[in-house]
Amino acid sequence: MTVDEPRFDGKVAIVTGASRGIGRALAVGLADAGAAVVCAARTEVSTPGGLPGTIHETVDAIRARGGTAIAQRCDIGVERDIHALVDAAVDQLGGVDVLVNNAMTEWRAPFVESTLEQWDESMRINVRSLYISVKAVMHPMKDRGGGSIINLSSGAADVNIGSLMPPGYLIYSVVKAALERFSVAVASELASSGIAVNALRPGAVKTEHAAHELGPDHDFTGWTEPEAVVPAVLFLAAQRGDGFTGKIVDSTQFGRTWPE
Repeated sequence: MTVDEPRFDGKVAIVTGASRGIGRALAVGLADAGAAVVCAARTEVSTPGGLPGTIHETVDAIRARGGTAIAQRCDIGVERDIHALVDAAVDQLGGVDVLVNNAMTEWRAPFVESTLEQWDESMRINVRSLYISVKAVMHPMKDRGGGSIINLSSGAADVNIGSLMPPGYLIYSVVKAALERFSVAVASELASSGIAVNALRPGAVKTEHAAHELGPDHDFTGWTEPEAVVPAVLFLAAQRGDGFTGKIVDSTQFGRTWPE
């Protein structure tokens, strides 16, 4: 089905992990499509030797393009930060229509070298935060007639792919699998409130984090840029509970031609 790119004029979107990489691209893409965007992440100030990008720089980029955006510091591992994030969207921009759960913290260690502390922290930040954030937005979304929640996943969650991952990706694969199971299960419960919930696998994306982790000599042939994920998120952001929901999808499925 070939469709025009959806518009989000008058809508409010929250994007976590919006200081750089995929999150920044999605925040800018949603703003370009008319949404007022709350850019959330922990990074407010650039630090020497750290990865580039802050939430304030993303906001500045959106405003320079004529869009509307605010910055809200948020550590997704902290419950009060998530509630403050949703409150900021409601109080300053009028509500919440779209939530993009993009932020995560990643630990890499072979199982024999991993620690219980790493496991617990990953579950707290990457899985517990999903429960809290969806709980926090469901009533504001319902008040506005529905909304869309998009949880960024990975092909590592697939049992056939995950089993082929090199040592060190155990915890990452498990949290992404949990994200997908949560997304599908909660979608059926929120459909009657008009809320769509989907999990999106963006594929191999060359972000600042990936470039830093893999090094300058890594062959990025076949990898996409963060902006390539935008069409999929725009499609999913336009969905509601009676539409395309409870799915695990790959961003390569999307473009100017989108699924029925």
